[in-house]
Amino acid sequence: MPADEPTILATSGGLRLGTRTRFALGPLMLHALELSGAGGRPRLCMLDTAGGDQRAQQALLAEAGEAAGVTVRWLNVFPMPNVEDPAAYLLDHDAVWVGGGSVANLLALWRLHGYDVAFRAAWESGVVLAGVSAGSICWHVGGTTDSFGPDLRPVTNGLALLPYSNGVHYDSEPQRRPLFQRLIADGTLPDGYATDDGVGLVYRSTGLVEAVSDVPGRGAYAVRRDGGGAVEERIEPRLLPGA
Repeated sequence: MPADEPTILATSGGLRLGTRTRFALGPLMLHALELSGAGGRPRLCMLDTAGGDQRAQQALLAEAGEAAGVTVRWLNVFPMPNVEDPAAYLLDHDAVWVGGGSVANLLALWRLHGYDVAFRAAWESGVVLAGVSAGSICWHVGGTTDSFGPDLRPVTNGLALLPYSNGVHYDSEPQRRPLFQRLIADGTLPDGYATDDGVGLVYRSTGLVEAVSDVPGRGAYAVRRDGGGAVEERIEPRLLPGA
């Protein structure tokens, strides 16, 4: 069942440690499926492009999905694309979850294999697009990344389904906040939104409708250019069930 309109959940969180499984699908991941309106046994397409399509990790996440009553399938690029028609494959799911890692590599490989076009078609058709870290930045114009080394650098060639910049891990990695603000202040990035760990941004079409969180006390932020600097405004998230 597709969402009523194009929907994106961009987060700095998602997985939790499981009890009988290594991992569990956290409230943010389950919220992506809720946003899709899926009933019964939801279908979640996961991508680990930014982490290199590690099959052992994928097996653990499929196990977590099984424990949550969710069918998890994968769209890979290594060692070759695992489906012939990625657009049709994405449309056979209720939501997409993109994992973290190298957003620079992710964007290059997606464009190489035409996944960028497939994602836009899925988004416009109501498949909920979601993800964490690299899987959050990718839907925006750009953000800050450690794809090139331990010193953060800007990435400015996101898929731009959303016309904003995106800051992730805003409270947990010291370089993130000052660099994000500086890049907006000097015009390298457009105005945007940032999330503390455990927080997600819900967009309908290209408008932000709310912030949600699975960790009490964390925040989201709107950051905009103002003269020669940047202004930050906190957005209080709604705490999700199970938080």
